[in-house]
Amino acid sequence: MNKPDFFHSRASVRSFSSTKILSEAELEALLSAAAHAPSTGNMQLYSVIVTRDPERKAALAELHLGQPSAKNCHALLTFCADVRRFGKWCNARHTQNSLDNAGGKLTAIIDATIFAQQFVTAAEQAGVGCCYLGTVTYNLDGFSKALQLPEGVIPLFSVAVGYPEETVRTSPSDRLPLGAIVSHEVYHDPSAADIDLWYAEKEQLEESKRFVAENFRQTLAQVYAEIRYPRELHERVGQELLKAIGANEEG
Repeated sequence: MNKPDFFHSRASVRSFSSTKILSEAELEALLSAAAHAPSTGNMQLYSVIVTRDPERKAALAELHLGQPSAKNCHALLTFCADVRRFGKWCNARHTQNSLDNAGGKLTAIIDATIFAQQFVTAAEQAGVGCCYLGTVTYNLDGFSKALQLPEGVIPLFSVAVGYPEETVRTSPSDRLPLGAIVSHEVYHDPSAADIDLWYAEKEQLEESKRFVAENFRQTLAQVYAEIRYPRELHERVGQELLKAIGANEEG
């Protein structure tokens, strides 16, 4: 059993070594371990696109809004929900694809997310640094074209991977206390006092205070809701995702 300290001390890595490079064999071993993650009906409704070519990484980094880790990592992995492969299997075996719809694609999204997290855990346990890049959903069409994804394959997020830069020290991000995320038997709807208690440590961090000052806001919640993750952005992302999974389809 893994010691809890491993998980308590893990941190995202955004700077990668220029001397110790993650090999193809090492990456393949990690992906093989990840492929044993739980999946719905053992169907493995996911695919991952591995990008190593510097020019392709640079192009994807632009789609990732210029995030340096996308360009400087040893490999950039883009995880996708994939009902196309299942559909082709069905067609070859004289039946119709039952998953080429909103429900099936949602199942594939869940499968792909589990697969990705098992990869990240296996990689970090092996000393390989990882950083999730969620900006894929900001430009589904752009990533789909860049990666030549056909119908039935939806890009979800990328993970920048590689051995960490030796001179850069990472530290774990702050986390809410367990009381904020764990309910027993039934959901605990937080009171105003609960919110004050649970978010107090996060709001008092020097980094948080800097975010508030730099963005000319009064509270950290305002920075998150108005600047970093505004409603307009997520309404647009939501519409694109609904379009991608066919949530508005009839029948």
